Amino acid sequence: MPPGVTFHTSSTFDLRPFPRAELVYAGFSLGVLPAQKLAQARAGAQGARLFYSCVPVSEFGSAWPDGVPMQVHGMDADPIFAGEGDLDAARALVESTTTAELFLYPGDPHYFADSSLPSYDAAAAALLRHRTLAFLAIHPG
Repeated sequence: MPPGVTFHTSSTFDLRPFPRAELVYAGFSLGVLPAQKLAQARAGAQGARLFYSCVPVSEFGSAWPDGVPMQVHGMDADPIFAGEGDLDAARALVESTTTAELFLYPGDPHYFADSSLPSYDAAAAALLRHRTLAFLAIHPG
């Protein structure tokens, strides 16, 4: 883990002040909703990491915030991510800003990076971890 990186988890859409506003927000699957909302709506966001899901930018504002880097990660054949509109939303987001990246991994599991599940894909999870640590080294929040 890069020096100075800490993690905060939340299951709410709460926008009350947090002791430190300069954060990188991250969410997995349904947890992408609060992460994406906070990254788009809270001043001082240093980045966003969206895993397995993405919603249209219009859900939380008119555009992705200028200068806020973000990445979306998902499997190219995941019936939820690729089949229910998340991949389309991610592609549209990436096309709308120069600070967004989309990483697709081959396969169909939804929760491919959770080693406690049968859907775990070790190779994809290792690459996702590498990309996450590289992102946090550049944008520690």
